[in-house]
This record gives sequence, structure tokens and C-alpha cells, in this order.
Amino acid sequence: MIHVAWPWMLLCLPLPWLLARWLPPAQPQGAALFLPFAAAVADAALPVGRPVPRPRKLLFALVWLLLVLAAIRPQWLGDPEAVAATGRRLLLAVDVSGSMANQDMAGGATRLQVVQKVAGDFIRRRHGDQVGLILFGTRPYLQAPLTPDLNTVDQFLDEAMIGVAGTQTAIGDAIGLAIKRLKQDPARSGHKGDTVLILLTDGSSNAGAMPPLEAARMAAQAGLRIYTIGVGAAAQDGFFGSSGNSDLDEDTLKDIAKTTGGAYFRATDAAALEQVYDRIDQLEPSAARQQWYRPRDEWFAWPLGLALLLSLPAVLWSGRAWR
Repeated sequence: MIHVAWPWMLLCLPLPWLLARWLPPAQPQGAALFLPFAAAVADAALPVGRPVPRPRKLLFALVWLLLVLAAIRPQWLGDPEAVAATGRRLLLAVDVSGSMANQDMAGGATRLQVVQKVAGDFIRRRHGDQVGLILFGTRPYLQAPLTPDLNTVDQFLDEAMIGVAGTQTAIGDAIGLAIKRLKQDPARSGHKGDTVLILLTDGSSNAGAMPPLEAARMAAQAGLRIYTIGVGAAAQDGFFGSSGNSDLDEDTLKDIAKTTGGAYFRATDAAALEQVYDRIDQLEPSAARQQWYRPRDEWFAWPLGLALLLSLPAVLWSGRAWR
């Protein structure tokens, strides 16, 4: 549909008629400066006092009408489109220590490769949310700040490499970095309960300056809810020794989740990890409010351009050409 943004500009439509009716006609003035082209300009204009020919009046009226039409800003409004507003803030902390290179989950893929695939699908489903990415090993790094650009966060996760943050596991420092980013987030406006940290690891904390449980208590005070995920095949004792992930500290991960009001999950393969993220989707549904907007195409350039084209003959053509 057609929409007019500034309809009040129509009040300018009778302005030339009012000026011509109430203002006295212009009087010839003596030349104060000699210009070589003044004679040509004088020839193009009608002599003072001579009535303006009707065709020229109509052309000037048409130019003014087009200018007013451009001034009211005609627009074409498209069909309404749904846009999700920003909802929850989700921080994803992924362990990239050396043990994530183990291939004990499915199809010969490493633990990190399985996490990248499944967590990437989870990220792309969080429409309307802000998602950030923390990679941690011996030290934590903020790979992607909180952003609604889900494709970029997914790309950063897909480009993560094992050992990029060190070969050990600093769970407490990763939580501490999440708390720091939470406090620095200006959009949070001081309210709690809308920020979630999903911490995914396959080992126990053996590095870092902050103990994991102390970091969990600080996270609870800051209103950060933590869901912890233990990755790796279940430990089994066999004839040739133990197999699976026997280094995972499940008790600490459970305490972290309990302290912050979250939950602990165990993912022994890709299918189990998908179920974990589906469960988190249910526990933390997108809090986005549905909003609508209508795309607008500005049309003022068309009457404005036509007015410019018609003004050239209206000004430059000599008065004799209209007789």
C-alpha cells in the first residue's frame, strides 16, 4: 500500500499563489556588477511587467506540484514481516583442551568435532537470543561476545582447534570470564535470571586460578545459571584395560549446576548430546517477543527528479519560445 510520511507538507501547495497575490511585483535594479553572461540571462527571461504566458505558468505549477509531492515523502509499504526481539543471553563455554581429541564418541570423530556439529545446530535454533562463545583450556578466551549474529558464533565454534587455549582444563576460570562478561554487558540493565552459561567439558579442573565451586557461588550471586555437560564415552573396564572417559569429574559438574540453579547432563555420544541440547531448549525457551515491521520503499526521488528535469526548460527557454 502507498503511505505518505509527511502529509503536512501539503500546506505548502498554495504558497506560490499566496506570494504572488500579496507581495508586490519585483522592480528592476541597477547593475552592481558586470557579468559577461548577464545579457544571455536577460534574453532568456521575460521583461519585467510583461505577463507570463499560460504554458510557462502551467510548467512552473507542474514543477511546484512535483516538489510538494516529493516533500510529503510517498512510500510503498510491503507486507508485515515477523522479527524476533532479543531474548535470553546464552554463553557457551567449550573445552578445547588436549583430551577433546579423543575419538570415543561416534564414527571416528573427535569429541570436539561432535560438539561442533551438535552445538552448532543448537546455536542456529536460538533465534532472537544473544549467544556468545568462550573457548577454554589452560586459559579461557572470549571467542565471540554476546551477539544476535548466530551464524558468526557458529562459524567461530566450527573454526575452534584443540589446544588453542592450552592442553589443561581451567573450569573455574572459564566461569569467571563468563561472570566478567555478564557484568560488562550494558544491555542487561541489572536484572537477573536471563543469562545462561552452558559449560561443556570432558575432564576435571586441573588449571586456573579460581576453584570451580567458588566460581559457581559467584555466578549464583551474579544471576548466572549454569548448565554443565560432561562429554565422552562411559568408562568401562575391559580385558585390555579401561576405556572411555575416566577423567571426567562429574561430582564437581553436578555441584556447579546445583549451586547456580542449572542442571547437569552426560553426553556419551552424538545422539545423547543432541538430546541434551533439546532438553536445554525446553528448559530455556527463547524469551524473544514477536515484533513486526513493514519494509518501506521511498518514492520521493521520482517526482523530485522529474521536477528537476522540467525546471530546466522552464528557466532557460526564452520568453519568445512560449508565444
